[in-house]
This record gives sequence, C-alpha cells and structure tokens, in this order.
Amino acid sequence: MADLKKQVILITGANRGQGKAIAEHLASLGGIVGVGARNHDQAQEVAVAIGKDHAYPVQLDVTKESQWEAAMDLIMGKFGKIDVLVNNAGILIRKPFTDITIDDYQQMINVNQLGVFRGMQAVIPHMEKQQKGSIINNLSISAFDPISNSSAYAATKASVVAMSKAAAIELGKKGIRVNMVHPGGIETEMATQGKGVPDFYNSVPLGRIGQPVEIARTVAFLASDESSYCTGTEIVVDGGMTLGLVED
Repeated sequence: MADLKKQVILITGANRGQGKAIAEHLASLGGIVGVGARNHDQAQEVAVAIGKDHAYPVQLDVTKESQWEAAMDLIMGKFGKIDVLVNNAGILIRKPFTDITIDDYQQMINVNQLGVFRGMQAVIPHMEKQQKGSIINNLSISAFDPISNSSAYAATKASVVAMSKAAAIELGKKGIRVNMVHPGGIETEMATQGKGVPDFYNSVPLGRIGQPVEIARTVAFLASDESSYCTGTEIVVDGGMTLGLVED
C-alpha cells in the first residue's frame, strides 16, 4: 500500500467528484492534503470532513496566476515544502463540432490545459530545490479515444499528454516525476449529470461504471515512492472500455 505519511499534497478541483475522492484517500494514507477549489466554502467543508491534521482548504481558481501564487505562498509558509501536485480540475462542454464556439473552446483551454500548465509552473521551482516531487495530471481516455460531441474537450486533454511527456523528459534529472491518469466513465455528477448510470456501462469488459476511489488509488500509487521509477507514464483506468464493448 502507498505510504504518504507527512507528504504535502495539493489537489485541484478537490471539492467534489474525483478530486474529493483523491483528497480523502491520500489523506487516509497519511498525506497532508490541500483541498484546492474555486469555491472556498466547499473546500473548507471537505477539509473539515477529512480532519484538520490531514487537510486544509486552498482558494484556487486554476485559471488565475495570482491564486496559484497565493496557494504556493500558503503551502510553503505553512509546511516549507510541496511533495505532490494533482492537477484534477477540469470542465466538459459537450456539443457537436459545428456548434462549439470559440468561447466554449477557450473556456476548456483555460481550465483543462492552461490550468495544468500554470500548476506545474507554480510547483516546479520548489520541487527543484527539494530535488524531489511528483506531478500527476488526471486526464481522460478522451485524450486518445474521444467520444462524439467532445472534440474541443478531447483536444485539451491530448495537449496535456504531450506537455506532460515533454516535461517528464526535462524534469527527470531534477528528481521530479510527471505522470498521467486516464479515467474512463466514473460515477460522478459530471459524468452522469444527475441522470443515473447509463445502461451502456453494462457492456464494458468489467460490466460497470468506475468509482472515484478507483482513480484515487491510482493517483496514490503515482504520488508515492511505490512508483519511483515511473515518469511520463499513462495509466488507463476505464474498466476495459477502450478495448471494446462486450456483446451479449
């Protein structure tokens, strides 16, 4: 089992869904988790539920450089180090290709792509001084196996794959690892939109939709020294969905 005792961790979009599950799980393994979210009240709620010894709220809109700077000032002032960054925050706007507007596309670029870029730039100088750090970018199987009505979303995720691999090459000798997780269908509000789990998931090889904690366990592996020789790695957590559907 991954050991994250006394590891200082920052997770974006940690107020709900996969991000919340990641925060809860990493804290259960001993991590000290920064619950990053645009909504500070929601971040505070999650941090309180986890417990003050293992979690603290961080006001963090990933599109705003000033909030990244403030977040790092908070963490370095409080703990003097940053061991792990989990770039989890993301948005999905599903529309047919010809209906996606420039504003839609730019919004997804700002969060899904530039939000990750800003986060990596914010933590890397501190990790360089430590000569150690783990960056985990939580992406999507859409990066290489997109679904309909998601062209712009898929493009933003694919761009982060290329950025992550290039960064892994550049940062490896500095002790910084950069890895990726690609969730398939995971039972969150974003995925189900409050409409329940579609029957479609009965046809994936494992016969069900994934759960947020299953992403959290993968993130924990990449955050810990259990994955000390992994960088530029992509781990797919999709129940076999990208292998193809099972026929009755």
